[in-house]
Amino acid sequence: MLLEIKDIYKTYRKGKVKANDGISLSVEKGEIFGLLGPNGAGKTTLVKQIIGLARPDSGSITVDGVDAVANPGYARQKCSFQSQTQAPIVGLTPLQAIELVGKIRGGEKADIKRRTRELIDKLEMNEWENTIGLNSTGGVQRLVSFCMAVVEPGNIVILDEPTNDIDPLRRRLLWQEVQGVAEMGSAVLLVTHNVLEAERVVNRLAIIDQGKVKGVGTPAELKNDRDNGMRMELILEPGRTIHELPDFLAEPIISNRRILARVSQDRIPEAIEKANTYKNDGLVEEYSLSPTTLEDVYISMVGRIEGEELPEGTAA
Repeated sequence: MLLEIKDIYKTYRKGKVKANDGISLSVEKGEIFGLLGPNGAGKTTLVKQIIGLARPDSGSITVDGVDAVANPGYARQKCSFQSQTQAPIVGLTPLQAIELVGKIRGGEKADIKRRTRELIDKLEMNEWENTIGLNSTGGVQRLVSFCMAVVEPGNIVILDEPTNDIDPLRRRLLWQEVQGVAEMGSAVLLVTHNVLEAERVVNRLAIIDQGKVKGVGTPAELKNDRDNGMRMELILEPGRTIHELPDFLAEPIISNRRILARVSQDRIPEAIEKANTYKNDGLVEEYSLSPTTLEDVYISMVGRIEGEELPEGTAA
């Protein structure tokens, strides 16, 4: 394993706040591993400990077999990191900034020039490559930060919300580059709260909330842990309310006009009939029935959609 984390505890405010509460996970060479959870779940705190910017209260972290807690300098040397904040490149063009980081990380001059050109071309950043002190959209700055992290990738590449503010086309191109980095042999740790993106790109993931690992495995394994039911989604008409949901809508979660629930196989016909009744009565704008998604698993473990606290039960 390139990265092994065992029973990590990290607290703040004299132990009153548990940022990490017994976290254990591992990431292999060539693997894209997702760290999925809402804001405040403890993801960034864990990353800071991996790269030696914070020290755990207890537990162990090994990077390529070396104790990263005792040797934080080694961990920083072996890890490439893209943080949530934009990398400042005042006085430099994107091309110069990317090449500079590659050289600092020890890459050969010719290799770094070739790799920088490759990244700029593949991510379609050519129109900005020679703009000094880039003061453009957040998405372009985000792309530059990503390139700086992967131009000379470490054994472990940590990407913290890499697609924030990036347009859909270049987001797809970026994920292709992430897969390429993993294919070159780096272990990629992807930190995100975007469930749909995580399901498409990761090999395995851990769902984290309130400092604890709620589940770990491949997307398929996590989905298969639930029963063989289906997911029903109801979108209420504006201003309308369903005061009492039928019992075949199991584990309902409500967010504004959206209702998500699980329906067992034997009650699917009943659920469809009821949804059509709601639609005909003007209560529901639309509904859908589909297989269980990673979002369903995430919501069942975390109880949030897009950072909101969600009540269980009936609509208000």
